[in-house]
Amino acid sequence: MGDGEKYKFVQRIGGAGDAGRDIEARYILELAAGKWDLFQAKHYTSAIGESTLYPELAKVIHHISIGTYPSPNFYYVCAPKNTTPKLHDLIANPDTLKRKFLQSWTEGKHGIDLKNFPLTERALDTLKNFDFSKIKEYPVKDLIDLHSKNHLAHEILFGVESARGDNPAIPELPTIEELIYINQLLKVYSEHGGNNLTLEHALKSIDYGDHLSGCRGEFYSAEGLKRFSRDVLPGEFERFLTAVLDGVKRVSASPSHKTSMDRLESVLESASKLQITNNPLSSRLLPADLPGACHQLVNEEKLKWVK
Repeated sequence: MGDGEKYKFVQRIGGAGDAGRDIEARYILELAAGKWDLFQAKHYTSAIGESTLYPELAKVIHHISIGTYPSPNFYYVCAPKNTTPKLHDLIANPDTLKRKFLQSWTEGKHGIDLKNFPLTERALDTLKNFDFSKIKEYPVKDLIDLHSKNHLAHEILFGVESARGDNPAIPELPTIEELIYINQLLKVYSEHGGNNLTLEHALKSIDYGDHLSGCRGEFYSAEGLKRFSRDVLPGEFERFLTAVLDGVKRVSASPSHKTSMDRLESVLESASKLQITNNPLSSRLLPADLPGACHQLVNEEKLKWVK
């Protein structure tokens, strides 16, 4: 099985009336023979054996025979403690599994309910045509690996946070990706200093060099959060930026600012005090991320220091 992207439709059905399907995962939108997988999940504290599989399998064969749904491509057996050694060996030998299952159904053994699921002629024909090599174990470690591809759901279920990792290195000179927010900072410095300050002069300036370096450090701290979000929690960084913008918009728009430097410093200070708690990135925030988010917003032209 792949990483789940092959499925076009997935439905959790498990419960009364599920007809033996805990999860129905379709390759196409329509429910068609051989174009979907059936997942049978058992939340037992011990490994499952024949007495667990056979009643469920009889139910599935019965419902295929009466047309409740078509035959699946794969029938996956899922359980926290996996299967017993005996059932494991049977699944690995489909012909033997088929013969043993037919015998159990014929004799009503291993918990098969003959009253509700009798071995009718149609059910027998369905059983004989059913490819038992399509019955597969889904080891719990593989289920966890598959589940971990949805990082947010994985964290919520298991409480295991993905590591953020290091922030990207800050280039010695600003890159083309920094152009917009750097130009805004240069305008702030030029207004504050009373002359037209170039990037080269700003980088070497006694008055503004360290300030510019600090702003770039904040930008790249937020860039590290952005890259982490892109890889692990897609879309959450954009929601984080929106929350920051909402939190500083009033301060940025205040008519009390006499200069653009006043606006910049007030907004960055206000951003540093924000409490962003309704975002899964919150637990990964570093101190520079919040003011860095403001530089990111300027770079996206959603915020301006010089109006």
